[in-house]
Amino acid sequence: MVEGKILKVSGPLVVAEGMREANMFDVVHVGEQKLIGEIIEMHGDRASIQVYEETAGIGRGDKVVSTGAPLSVELGPGLIKNIYDGIQRPLESIRQKVGSNITKGISEPALDRSRLWHFETDLKFGDKVKAGDAFGYVSETEVIRHKILVPPTQSGTIVDIRSGDFKVTDTVGRLKLPDGTIVDIKLMQKWPVRVARPYTEKLPPVEPMITGQRSIDALFPIAKGGTACVPGPFGAGKTVVQHQLAKWSDVDIVIYIGCGERGNEMTDVLREFPELTDPRTGKSLMERTVLIANTSDMPVAAREASIYTGITIAEYYRDMGYNVAVIADSTSRWAEALREMSGRLEEMPGEEGYPAYLTSRLAQFYERAGKVICLGSDARIGTLSAIGAVSPAGGDISEPVTQATLRIVKVFWGLDSALAYKRHFPAINWLNSYSLYRDRLSEWFSDNVSKNWMDLTARCLKILQIESGLEEIVKLVGMDALSADDRLTMEVARSVREDFLQQFAFDEVDGFTQLDKQYALMELIFSFEDRARKAVAEGADIEKLVSLPVRERIGRAKSVPYATYKAEYEKIENEMAEQIAELVQACKED
Repeated sequence: MVEGKILKVSGPLVVAEGMREANMFDVVHVGEQKLIGEIIEMHGDRASIQVYEETAGIGRGDKVVSTGAPLSVELGPGLIKNIYDGIQRPLESIRQKVGSNITKGISEPALDRSRLWHFETDLKFGDKVKAGDAFGYVSETEVIRHKILVPPTQSGTIVDIRSGDFKVTDTVGRLKLPDGTIVDIKLMQKWPVRVARPYTEKLPPVEPMITGQRSIDALFPIAKGGTACVPGPFGAGKTVVQHQLAKWSDVDIVIYIGCGERGNEMTDVLREFPELTDPRTGKSLMERTVLIANTSDMPVAAREASIYTGITIAEYYRDMGYNVAVIADSTSRWAEALREMSGRLEEMPGEEGYPAYLTSRLAQFYERAGKVICLGSDARIGTLSAIGAVSPAGGDISEPVTQATLRIVKVFWGLDSALAYKRHFPAINWLNSYSLYRDRLSEWFSDNVSKNWMDLTARCLKILQIESGLEEIVKLVGMDALSADDRLTMEVARSVREDFLQQFAFDEVDGFTQLDKQYALMELIFSFEDRARKAVAEGADIEKLVSLPVRERIGRAKSVPYATYKAEYEKIENEMAEQIAELVQACKED
């Protein structure tokens, strides 16, 4: 145990002497209250420590004690449905113990030490296991079977194991390592947060993460195991987009990290998720969710740790063969914590005061995403998708955090304040957003939805781009100066925007749209365009054409419940054919 004394306190930064024997990233206890901190810089016997709690009240000469271990998280049954702070302290347990405000220096185990879990195993004496193999499993929630894995650093022969009811700290068996050492098997293990958990092989992601959000699934899809960022100014809907992804994405586990954002946003999650039903399982969304809350009023240094805490828990579930999504809101606040600590360390600042290592730290986070063959004999496949919100000041995406993120991620959902002011949500700007997974996912969409899926989605993007050019002409000379074909293009583009892309997040039907319904809705819009162009060529009046009653039916088609949409869309298609045919006939008679 290394013990030193404080020389200097500067906000969340503490400098201590007498720490020569300590190691980088060791966890330390600071002062009489044993505040939790982490060594982030060493100079001789002086250690610079970032403290994850409020440092008021500690001063020069106070004691600093190193634990000799890096910042680690507890991994085991009980993570799901829990809410933690940035260093994995369980907030509900702390609230029951000391009230609504976290007391300085309080330490509470992340996993409940009193709860009994029923452990089932098929292994027996003499069975050989490799790193990543499953000793057995625990039913953590109604929808998650929690596999108890051999730690990545161990393998050997089972010398004792049994099923039964155990606490996370109980020994459920023993493992004999190749060197003859015998170690206890427990339901819980620890892992340092700054070290990525190992895997056998990383694979290219080829399956989309279905979100039920039409602008994402159709135009800018993300793959399972992919990376994405959602930058946008205040009020553009970043948080609602992330809540929608957390609610409806077809992943097995969601790790939601509230990193430096407002506390009321985490409160919304805590109130909504238990009441919402997962469309895939029919159970509460909390049955597959872990929440990490490090809101704007919590100590700034803990923001930096919260990102790593979240992604380490995500890797643990990925190693069980699950599809996991990490949603961080927002990485800008995390970067601001880096900037504050860098300034207090008196490091040479980079652009806008951010440290020079900003890009590499962001890469360390996003590169832990991916589709992998997990360790273990069964070669199971798990995915980890990382989605980070970015909150650029004034919506300026040329600022360093957004630009550094764009160099790493493959999907960019650029939120636009102009669309938000028009009440067009999600306010994803189709002209500057992109997904580099579109081509890779085309085969999956062709096989599982329709061979025409990519053609229709490309058609959506193309007509929106043409509309952007025509809008400039309309501003100059007015809509009446356009040809009938261009008028129709503008009308169809408006239909794509308002009837397809615009989505009401809090509507029971419109909040989530299945892929086959998305395809049918696109087909309906473009069926109108094809029929209308033919009618224009036959002399139909464009004003009467775009004012047909069926246009209103198309506009309301997205609100048709999934159970009845096929029959309803067929009726709309028949009405469309009849009304356009009657209009053409009337024009010919005139």
